[in-house]
Amino acid sequence: MTGIGPRLREERERLELTQREFGQVGGVEPNAQGKYENGERSPRADYLAAVSTIGVDVLYVVLGRRTPLAQQALSGGEEKVLETYRTLPTSGQAVLGNLASSLAEMAANYSTRSTVQKKTRARNTPD
Repeated sequence: MTGIGPRLREERERLELTQREFGQVGGVEPNAQGKYENGERSPRADYLAAVSTIGVDVLYVVLGRRTPLAQQALSGGEEKVLETYRTLPTSGQAVLGNLASSLAEMAANYSTRSTVQKKTRARNTPD
């Protein structure tokens, strides 16, 4: 994904929010949110500051680089994964990186599919 718009959409979807919900946090209307995500407009600093309060990685949205986590913010399991990663040769790190990316993509696809199925069921349920 390149550009602020697609990364902003990715963060919104990661947080499982609609454009309306996300826009409310940022203090904009849903149509403005859509224009941000489509690259028709660029978000202002106050909008980015507001959405950061719900966990949006603003560094990623703006520059395409994830904000590094502080070592003390890692759980025991995360520390173990990181320790193991650092002991691997470069080729092993590349394999682990590809595996993690594939797992994250599968999880995102599953989450999206699950959300769509729930919404479909809700629409098809008689009142």
